[in-house]
Amino acid sequence: MTVLKTKTSETTTPLDTLQSQMAIEMKAVNKMILDHMHSDVPLIPHLASYLIAAGGKRIRPLLTLAATQLFDGDMTRAHRLSACVEFIHTATLLHDDVVDDSDERRGKKSANVIFGNEASVLVGDFLFSRAFQLMVADGNLDILRILSNASAVIAEGEVLQLSVQNNLETTMEQYYAVIEGKTAALFAAACEVGPVIADKDESTIQALRDYGMNLGIAFQIADDVLDYSAERATMGKAVGDDFREGKMTVPIILAIEQATDEEKKFWTRTLGDKNQTEDDLATAQELINKYDTISKGLEIAHSYGEKAIKDLKQAAPDSPLRQIMIDLVEFTINRDH
Repeated sequence: MTVLKTKTSETTTPLDTLQSQMAIEMKAVNKMILDHMHSDVPLIPHLASYLIAAGGKRIRPLLTLAATQLFDGDMTRAHRLSACVEFIHTATLLHDDVVDDSDERRGKKSANVIFGNEASVLVGDFLFSRAFQLMVADGNLDILRILSNASAVIAEGEVLQLSVQNNLETTMEQYYAVIEGKTAALFAAACEVGPVIADKDESTIQALRDYGMNLGIAFQIADDVLDYSAERATMGKAVGDDFREGKMTVPIILAIEQATDEEKKFWTRTLGDKNQTEDDLATAQELINKYDTISKGLEIAHSYGEKAIKDLKQAAPDSPLRQIMIDLVEFTINRDH
């Protein structure tokens, strides 16, 4: 991974580099986002602005911009579709926080805590509607197919996650299906629209889609590992949220696969029966460490990262931007937040 140094000796990550590279383009995207959040119902822009102003990596719209620029595509169209991608992502965050009964998002109180569940769900619906308006405004049926399909797959992924929640028999295959749906599908679509805008051939379009899909899987696995290994200060959310919510993620699934009978009783009580005490998270972390499932999870993430890099190298000509997108893969796996 390429790591640049600033004059102040602080490290510059590949994401920082991509944000800098796309700063002018993202300014146009942010303007489009703000313009399309307008509504005569004051609560809608107020709530949407609260969530968007909370920050975030903006990695999905950045990928759309990068994948378009990589092939010299029309950046004006990329601005519109990057805003569309961000609206889809923001809508899913609003809905997720209601479903998960989350208290925090990016280190701030979540929108559902501030504005209530009803408003969060309905404004999420509004943002989905805005996303579809932007798709239609682009006027390309392939783009509409890609992004509308992604929206449907995301919803399926969220429902699947809910159906396997607290289920100790959840398999790694089911876990992959969940993260491909709820996370990787939008990464894939965000990257796929770039070469479509640039009118590239089907093999190039597929390779960029595969890059996004594999990057998204690696990203989510790393995120799930972070929930058991990172500090609250760097993550912007409480460590162990997934454990408290009974989400079946890679550190837990792998630990349960190797668990003794006594350990299985612990997992059954805490996850299956949803009966948790104050000390249970620490015990869960001990068992995860015992079976080294954090390292194993990161190994899996790296394997998907390697696939993403191979996909990108196969499709895109060598350039500084391609190298940034390659470096971004390793960064998403090794990040601490």
